[in-house]
Amino acid sequence: MDKTFSYLETLSRETEKSESEVMTLAFQKGVQQMWRERILGRYLRREITRDEAIEGMGVDWVELAERQHQAMMEDLEWAMGR
Repeated sequence: MDKTFSYLETLSRETEKSESEVMTLAFQKGVQQMWRERILGRYLRREITRDEAIEGMGVDWVELAERQHQAMMEDLEWAMGR
């Protein structure tokens, strides 16, 4: 927790924003990250289509998720000796 307060103070000082502004931005970024994980996770589990994922997150995020998923699957296959 001490590091979090240190990060908050540093970000506040370096961005010249109040601590409450930095906390608001952090909250917004956190919610955006959680939403991104939700949409991309649903896409990779085939709960939504690629087009729906692109609509929700944009093509760049979908393509990044696809590349990461493919790399993970290749590593898993390698580890299992296939």
